[in-house]
Amino acid sequence: MPSFLHRFYENITRKKTYDTESLHTSQLRRCLTVFDLTILGIGSTLGTGTYILTGQVARETAGPSVILSFLIAAIASILAGVCYAEFGTRAPRAGSAYTYTYVSVGEIMAFIIGWNMILEYVIGAASTARALSAYFDSLINFAMKDYFTVHFPLHSETFAPHADLFAMALCLIITVLLIVGIKESAVLNNIFTFINLSVIALVVVVGLTKVHGHNWRISLEEIQNLTNVTYPVGKGGFFPFGIEGTLAGAATCFYAFVGFDLVATTGEESKNPQRAIPMSICLTLVVPYYLLNPDAVFPEAFRYAQLPAFKYIIGAGALTGIFSSLLGSLLPLPRVLYAIAADGLIFRFISWIHPRLQTPIIATILGGIAAALMALMFDLRKLVEMMSIGTLLAYSLVSISVLFLRYQPVDDPLLRSITPVSGPIYKELFRPSQTHPTIYSARITKYLIGLLVINGFIVCAIQIFASHRLAAKESGTVIAFTIFTITEILLVTAIARQPKSEKPSYFELTFHETPLVPYVPILSVLINTYLILKLSPATWVRFGVWMVLGFLIYGFYGFWHSSQRFINDTQRLLSGSTSSLISS
Repeated sequence: MPSFLHRFYENITRKKTYDTESLHTSQLRRCLTVFDLTILGIGSTLGTGTYILTGQVARETAGPSVILSFLIAAIASILAGVCYAEFGTRAPRAGSAYTYTYVSVGEIMAFIIGWNMILEYVIGAASTARALSAYFDSLINFAMKDYFTVHFPLHSETFAPHADLFAMALCLIITVLLIVGIKESAVLNNIFTFINLSVIALVVVVGLTKVHGHNWRISLEEIQNLTNVTYPVGKGGFFPFGIEGTLAGAATCFYAFVGFDLVATTGEESKNPQRAIPMSICLTLVVPYYLLNPDAVFPEAFRYAQLPAFKYIIGAGALTGIFSSLLGSLLPLPRVLYAIAADGLIFRFISWIHPRLQTPIIATILGGIAAALMALMFDLRKLVEMMSIGTLLAYSLVSISVLFLRYQPVDDPLLRSITPVSGPIYKELFRPSQTHPTIYSARITKYLIGLLVINGFIVCAIQIFASHRLAAKESGTVIAFTIFTITEILLVTAIARQPKSEKPSYFELTFHETPLVPYVPILSVLINTYLILKLSPATWVRFGVWMVLGFLIYGFYGFWHSSQRFINDTQRLLSGSTSSLISS
């Protein structure tokens, strides 16, 4: 039995390898410049997260403290981003986090990240299409919403109140556009992003002329006098829903920062979603948070501020910005599907490339249809929360993978063969006998990282439980929190004491190095874990269904049809034949 488990572990952690010929070859059409990719990244970060999420989180979750929600989400994004950058430059081939993980860590971790990236882009496209539909609807006085509610209602709490045929059509139109020509799509995106940036500057400049500091100091008496509001409005002030509301808002606001990975996987990293913070400051000072319209927040805010002409100017700019974000979500989706299918981890026919267009047509069509169906049935809030949990988990796995890589032995037989001196295990934990990573020290570090993640999850869960149940003063909660926190500190200390590799694992190119390892990756994992736990239980259920589906596909298909499995088996057979010849 132990030998079976050992073989199973070796199979699910097998690493993808490249030969010299395939390292720089691709069947896909290479026509996008660095400028195109940068504008795609900017456009993808300045869409739904800026124009829709700001209003939703401000009205329903955080109030004016949405500013801090965006700031916390920005910190989490930066921590994940520096890990992401090192991960990419350590791998021998440009591409997504899925490819990085497969080359550096192993197959099962790569599949989990890739499967979550599919979720990220599908839901990103669906939520963006919903946002674009809502903004267009606001310019025609919500005629579509009224019509769809009457003729296409969805009588289920799981789905949106009504089907959104317009959002579904948008996803299908962009899908056709991507099939016909990626370069043409990028040119259109460049124009729309320029308009979008101009409108954002206009919102901030004009909005600052209508700010009222009182909107950040709304009293409880004013809240209690509201008679026409049927939804929770908190208790007023800067934190109407408390610190817990601010943190819960941060978990959702993380959505606004996910677009950076489109740039990070292809070239220089560019983070522009910090524009959401001045936008949210302007918004919550212009309009009381409980009067915000979450479906079309900026046009309606300027109407409230008695600037109706700007409603249409801002609305037009928002449409171009959200369109760019939709394009930025649907563009990388087929590439991720293509990469995973080409490796045999999902159905291989998905990786078919059209010989003339040089685009993964089947992957593009499937991704577009999936996004269209999600946009048809789910409302924006459910989509954003589900996307956030998948993205937070994927970025946590990237940070964990960076830790694994840093403590792996370099490809030097002399160093790999070094074994630690015999002695008590606790000495190897806090006073390692070697200055370079060995197979033994790498194994110790993996165990420590696993315990760290589990223990960190427990610490975050205890803190959230205590705040929700007001049990912070109960002795049992305090003792448990103290014990697990001390354990976490000891685990971090033990990991930091282990010998690290400062050399790329695969080739001698200069690479971006994550600073303060292991502290930055560990902090990234802990913040992401806390934000994940702040999401609603229903989001966890939907995400659990998605992951179960993914593991079923991998277990019944990907594990057996993996291209790397065939390569490893072939190498094993050749190695066995060579050994037989030598012995004879």
